Amino acid sequence: MIKPHELRPMSEKEIKQRIKDNLEALDKMKFQKAVGGEVKNPVQIRFLKKEIAKMRTILREREIAAKKSPAGSSEKSEVA
Repeated sequence: MIKPHELRPMSEKEIKQRIKDNLEALDKMKFQKAVGGEVKNPVQIRFLKKEIAKMRTILREREIAAKKSPAGSSEKSEVA
């Protein structure tokens, strides 16, 4: 399982691609489970969900930071 500090240096494009890949793998595993087939590693479903959540959190943190830095600097100039 990937750690958040390993995700932070990755570009937004790389993270989005990993999310897409993990979602596809998760869908395949869920389908296998629903059809009644055996999933090789059922715990992998939980790990994939957690990894997707971590990556989405990193993207959201970046989005908030991007909105905060330009808005924060303009607010200071308006007050002064």
